[in-house]
Amino acid sequence: MAFRGLASWRVARRSSGLGARWMSTWWRSVEPAPKDPILGVTDAFLADPSPNKVNVGVGAYRDDNGKPVVLECVRKVERRIAGNLNMEYLPMGGSVKMVEETLKLAYGENAEFINDKRIAAVQSLSGTGACRLFADFQKRFRPDSQIYIPVPTWANHHNIWRDAEVPQRTFHYYHPESRGLDFAALMDDIKNAPNGSFFLLHACAHNPTGVDPSEEQWREISYQFKAKGHFAFFDMAYQGFASGDPERDAKSIRIFLDDGHLIGIAQSYAKNMGLYGQRVGCLSLLCEDEKQAVAVKSQLQQLARPMYSNPPVHGALIVSTILGDPELKKIWLKEVKVMADRIIGMRTALRENIEKLGSPLSWEHVTNQIGMFCYSGMTPEQVDRLRNEFHIYMTRNGRISMAGVTTGNVSYLANAIHEVTKSA
Repeated sequence: MAFRGLASWRVARRSSGLGARWMSTWWRSVEPAPKDPILGVTDAFLADPSPNKVNVGVGAYRDDNGKPVVLECVRKVERRIAGNLNMEYLPMGGSVKMVEETLKLAYGENAEFINDKRIAAVQSLSGTGACRLFADFQKRFRPDSQIYIPVPTWANHHNIWRDAEVPQRTFHYYHPESRGLDFAALMDDIKNAPNGSFFLLHACAHNPTGVDPSEEQWREISYQFKAKGHFAFFDMAYQGFASGDPERDAKSIRIFLDDGHLIGIAQSYAKNMGLYGQRVGCLSLLCEDEKQAVAVKSQLQQLARPMYSNPPVHGALIVSTILGDPELKKIWLKEVKVMADRIIGMRTALRENIEKLGSPLSWEHVTNQIGMFCYSGMTPEQVDRLRNEFHIYMTRNGRISMAGVTTGNVSYLANAIHEVTKSA
């Protein structure tokens, strides 16, 4: 009887239209999300039928033919592990071997912190996932803190700490007039921040500007952080990819370690091993002692559990095999230097081509900057002209992905840049 009554009520409700009207309101308030500025550039480029189109907006390495690259050391590992890989879950903290090798890369091959087990580290979903895990960790265990983020920075940094509900402040970094580092203003902001503040720093190849502090400037920054008791969280997405030497690219971190800081690092193998789609990364926090490191790691794993539970296995095995095999690592070091040198060479070619056209502007910053990106100094309006008149695509802040510049398009690109900037 009760069942028949319930069935009758459902029929009546359906016939009245109440259920349909109620369900139709569930997602009515959802508005389309704003387009990602970088992915939007790619969409527009793909839709352009022009045979002369050039995409210098994508943050992924391309060879001199504009094609994606799979490193030979990666191919060798894939052939070696083919058919020998089971599909079992990794631990929540990820591949122990991959994490060990990754820490050696950042902290040093024989770093005392690794031997003393003072580092809490977990495999992450590339550098983005490492940043997000840390942001959530910061919110949970330092709920009254905020994060200082450089101006400008990779746009997703703001999204990450915003969604983790960590308040954000900014600090000066880029100097538009010189196309270089605004070091004086940066130091003032560090000095004026409340003691014990959290700062996000780019370890090398700053994205999007390509402007890095000198070694001496890093030492001054480290000294001031020590005086103020600030915490440095390094995002290191380009180790080896910036200069071609992983040791040189980790210099900022080594300076902070030598000065006795407890730091955090987000590492990624997207750029320096070309493992973009594998999402292999690592989050590490240097702690006071082994006991603290055990506690911190357990909490990082606890944060990962409801997010994704366990990280993926294939890319982690590729990384651990390459870094753990002396011959494969030797091949990798050569290949990462080839990528870095090509980009450095394209910087020189772009600058020389623009200067040969008689540009009245200085283009020294093109070769002074380092890494994948060049902060050109072009205005949004000039970038719009490049797109509309020359079919050249980049983000509207004037950031050029040097990986998209080739010997085949550098002259065309230089001419277009000269045309839109010569009357500036």
